[in-house]
Amino acid sequence: METARDLLISLARRYAFGDVGALASGVVGEASDIEATCEFAQRLLSLDAEDFAAEARAVPGDLRRRARACTMPQTPREQPRGALESLLPAYELLLEVIAIRWHRRELSPMVAALHIASEYLPLLAFEPVLGSAGDPARWPEGLTAPGSRFGVIGDRECDHTKPEQSAANRTLRVAGEPAEGWRAYFDRQHSQVAGALGTCVAACRKPCTAMDWVEPDRREDLALRARVALAFAETPLVRLRHAAPVGHGFGVPSPEEVTEAWERSRVGLAKNEVGQEASRQDGFPLPGLPSLFSAVASAPVVPSTLLTDISNHLVGLLRP
Repeated sequence: METARDLLISLARRYAFGDVGALASGVVGEASDIEATCEFAQRLLSLDAEDFAAEARAVPGDLRRRARACTMPQTPREQPRGALESLLPAYELLLEVIAIRWHRRELSPMVAALHIASEYLPLLAFEPVLGSAGDPARWPEGLTAPGSRFGVIGDRECDHTKPEQSAANRTLRVAGEPAEGWRAYFDRQHSQVAGALGTCVAACRKPCTAMDWVEPDRREDLALRARVALAFAETPLVRLRHAAPVGHGFGVPSPEEVTEAWERSRVGLAKNEVGQEASRQDGFPLPGLPSLFSAVASAPVVPSTLLTDISNHLVGLLRP
C-alpha cells in the first residue's frame, strides 16, 4: 500500500500541483518549500502570466529564470523584457501545458491554452522581422510613416476592426504610460494588436504604407506566415472554445471532438507550405501543432520541459 508521501509523489508526477500544495503540510511536517514550489508551478500550468515571475525562493534559480522568460514585463521599462523580447519560450510552455492538459483529460483549460496561442500567433510570425515579440517600446518608426493608417481611429479605408484600431492607437503610446496603464493595455488590447499586424501584412484589401518598413525580399514570406497564423485562429480546433465553459456555452469538448476538430483544422490549413506543416506526425498529442508553430515562427518551437523539471524538483523535496 502506498504511504501518504508516496501518494503526494504520484500527484506531483501527474502535475497535480494544487493538490500537493494543499495536502503537503499534513504529511511532511514543515512544508513551506513544497507549498511555495507548488504555487509557482500552478501559476505556470494555469498560464497566470502576470505572476510567473513572482518570487519563490524554494524554486531553483534556473527554473525561475526560465519562467520569467515567458512573462510580460509589468512596467514599461522593466528588464529583462521576457515575452516581449521573444515569444518562443512562451509558445514552448504553451505546448507543454497543452500536452499536460491533454494527458490529464482537462480539455477545457487545454482549449483555453489553444485560444491564447491563436491570439498571439501573428506576433510570433512578425518576431524575425521586428527583432522583438511586439514590444510597444520598440515599434519600428515605419509603422507610422506618412500614408500609414495604422492606429488611426475611424479611418474607413483601414481593414482593422474598431477594437483593433483602438488597440493599434494605444500601442503607439502605451510605453510612455504609468505601470497601471501598461498592465491594462496587456490585459485587454495587446492580442488585438497581434491580429491587426497580421491583417496589415496578409489580409488588407487597401494596403497603406504601414508595412513598407519590411524589406521587400522578406515581405512575401512574412505575409504567408502571418496568413497561416490568422487562419489558425479560425480553425475548428480553436473554435471549440465557444463550446467550453471558458467560452460562451456550457459544454466541455470530448477527446474525440478535439481530435476530430484538429483533423479538420489540419486539412483546412494545408493550402500552402507553411500550413502543410500541421500535417506532420511529430509525436505531439495534437500531431503537427509544434511543426505548425515552428513554421509560423520560422524557428524551432518544441514543447518545453519547464513543468516537468519543476515536477522532478518537487519529487525531490517530497522524498524522505
